[in-house]
Order: sequence, then structure tokens, then C-alpha cells
Amino acid sequence: MTAVGVIPARFRASRFPGKPLAEIAGRPMIEWVVEGARQARSLREVWVATDDERIVKVCEAFGAPVVMTSPDHPTGTDRLAEVARGLSDEIVVNIQGDEPLIEGRVIDAAVDALLAAPDASMSTLVHPADESALADPNRVKAVLDREGNALWFSRLPIPFAREGAPKPRVWQHVGLYAYRRDFLVEFVDLEPGEAEQAEALEQLRALEHGHRIRAAVITGWHGIPVDRPEDVARVEAALAARGDPARPSA
Repeated sequence: MTAVGVIPARFRASRFPGKPLAEIAGRPMIEWVVEGARQARSLREVWVATDDERIVKVCEAFGAPVVMTSPDHPTGTDRLAEVARGLSDEIVVNIQGDEPLIEGRVIDAAVDALLAAPDASMSTLVHPADESALADPNRVKAVLDREGNALWFSRLPIPFAREGAPKPRVWQHVGLYAYRRDFLVEFVDLEPGEAEQAEALEQLRALEHGHRIRAAVITGWHGIPVDRPEDVARVEAALAARGDPARPSA
């Protein structure tokens, strides 16, 4: 099977307009994401999918393949599906454009998990939840079965620990998805269910329609999604701590 990575990149983000082009340590954020994704051994290529010429020009300047998509897509997954319809790859990976610390091995874990689960329609990632994430609705929690399939996702800390019960393991979800291409094209036409609409978690649509999601557990990596301008400083501090250069070597 072949796999391709696609990074949906929208210029008009409500909380951070122009976010893909935000400068992080001297480089646009989208370049950090592409560079990290290119380290994945499982991907034959990494594409940027956008609806804005400004992002196209920046991507072309640093050598990233980029495709223009409709400006009317409500979500990045819809943008991803438009690209997927023109691909022959069996697996399409949705790589978040606001995750500049992404590493190739993280993407490989999601692809490997999907390949190992022929009955799964898609895969994703979890890691042990940070204590500070338990009460944070912006950091999604997951419950897995014994084989690593996702039972549920929620913005609440799940599973709930009643008084006197042993403290349960809580998984924190990482918003990266590997889809079987045929399912991805089908997925965007499925009706959102009540749980998806209540939690605003798109992956619940797959579960509500009876599809299986395999989750890979990753260790030694925590991303820092850039949701607001103030998150840039947190990413730059993390890059400095791990010794990354401000610009790629010539």
C-alpha cells in the first residue's frame, strides 16, 4: 500500500488569521510542518492543500508541492477529501497545519496502526494525558479497547473515576488521522451525529456510523498546536530546548 500526507492550510482562521504563514524561529509555520512530515518513511510524498494564493507562493518558494482547493470547504477534512479524489494511494494522512513540532515517526505510527488493522477505516494517535489536560476541554481525551481501537473521544476526562475506584489510565488524543482513501471520500458525505455536534469532535462521526478507529500509542513526543498568536513563543521555546536551527541547512 502507498500513503500520501496532505496538510490542509487555510489562511482565514478565525482565532489567528494567516496562521500557516506565521513566522516561527524565522520560518513560516507551514514550512516547519512540511519539513517534519517529510521525515516519515511511510509517506511517498507530502502535499499542502490550500485555498489561498499567498500560501501557494510561500510553499512553492521552499519547494513544497501544493494544490489549490475550493474555498467553500467547512473543514480541513473536506479539503483533504477533495485532494484524495484525485489520488490512487490507498492511505491518505491528514497532517495538521498548526502542528510545527510534528515528527516523521509520529506519522509513521498512525500509518502502521492502520496497516495492522484491516478492519479499521482510519487510525489516529494517543499518548498518556498530561495532568493539566484533564480539565482542559481543548485537549481531547480517548478511551481504547484492549486491542487499541477507540471506544470514545470526549472533551471531558474519560473514563470517569467514581469515588473509591482505582485511578484509570487517561489517554490524550493527538489530532492526526490516517484514512483509507475510499473511506475518506465516503466519510465527508456522512451525516454528523448528535455526539459529534455536541462535542464538536469530527472523529465521533466515524464511531457513530459504526466504523472502527485504531489508535496508536506514542511516547516521547508531545505536540504544541498553534491556536493563537501567543502559542508561537511556546513553540520557539521548545525548538530552542531541543536545539533545532532557526533555518534549514543549505
